[in-house]
Amino acid sequence: MLAAVVGGKLQGVEATYLAQKAGWEVLLIDKKADVPASGFCNTFIQIDVREKEVLQQILEEVDIIIPALENDDAIHALAQEANNAGIPIALDLDAYRVSSSKIESNRVFSQIGVPVPKPWRECGFPIVAKPSESSGSEGVHVFGSEDEIKAFGMPDFGGASWVIQEFVQGPSYSLEVLGMDGKYFPLQVTDLHMDAHYDCKRVTAPTGLTPELSGIFERISVNIARTLHLKGIMDVEVILNDGLLKVLEIDARLPSQTPTTVFWSTGLNIVEMLGKIFVSHDFLLPEVKKATGVVYEHIAVSSGLLEIAGEHMMTGGGPLQVVPDFFGADEAITSYTEGRDHWLATLIAAGSELSEAQEKMKAVIETIRKRFRIVRAVDSTPDAAR
Repeated sequence: MLAAVVGGKLQGVEATYLAQKAGWEVLLIDKKADVPASGFCNTFIQIDVREKEVLQQILEEVDIIIPALENDDAIHALAQEANNAGIPIALDLDAYRVSSSKIESNRVFSQIGVPVPKPWRECGFPIVAKPSESSGSEGVHVFGSEDEIKAFGMPDFGGASWVIQEFVQGPSYSLEVLGMDGKYFPLQVTDLHMDAHYDCKRVTAPTGLTPELSGIFERISVNIARTLHLKGIMDVEVILNDGLLKVLEIDARLPSQTPTTVFWSTGLNIVEMLGKIFVSHDFLLPEVKKATGVVYEHIAVSSGLLEIAGEHMMTGGGPLQVVPDFFGADEAITSYTEGRDHWLATLIAAGSELSEAQEKMKAVIETIRKRFRIVRAVDSTPDAAR
């Protein structure tokens, strides 16, 4: 199977990594050079996919296209070429249009009674303001008072391009749903750990949610998928606040971080499953082995400093490599080379139980601290930002 992964940043790293774990060959395409996934794909081509004639030639032998970007123009160009060439594209455009707008997503949530944070003016401070058409922590701001809003000087605050709602605190969780034709399979709930900027720095599995709450989360997610008539994948993020799960956002595309965590914990390969949906048109519910413990964590190392921080820093280190047995970690996706003083890594530590994986990760961090003479380690949390 030859997969064209379009986009070489965070989603591209995820798609390339899991496609290769499935035994596929990966042709990576990006308009920029030195993107993170270019370091370990099979073939890299630097083009803008809106160049139709060039794209046609490149995709001639491709079996499936996996969009790993969020540029609407590029996605539409890809979809059009995929349709012209008869190549499956692993994206449900209709569901993606809804999920890429927080305003449209909230309308769907309201229609089917999905629990969400209260909108501004129906809640007090603190509040969170999110650009409607961004994902994750990008562009998110938390305000504790009217004075903070005025001091920030946000233009058109409260306009149609923003979603503003109560800022709810509590642990965050993620769940992927896959399926087609009304048949949907919720995968594994994973726990998200945020840094001071509300960017996910660590993912762990199995979840700390109770079986009852995990079941509620699965039912909410499958209900959304059915409402959207989803074909492919959707990621749902919730927060547990005062004993209730509240949906923060959905993304009808391949996410980053959590699929690799799910793969290491359960053996389920989301990219391989997408191939069955879009290429084979046959989605059978997979058998799930007993989940094992996994810690998936991002670090940056520089002179005397080790920082555990959100995934977005992983886009700034150039091409990455997949390295097994990395200072005691089972595997790493990293910019590290011998003699390099400044480098990044996504570390993966696995164990029979989550506690074993956590102890292994602690040992990995300690080994790196000793090896690189780290005098200061930083592991910030959202509370440190306020």
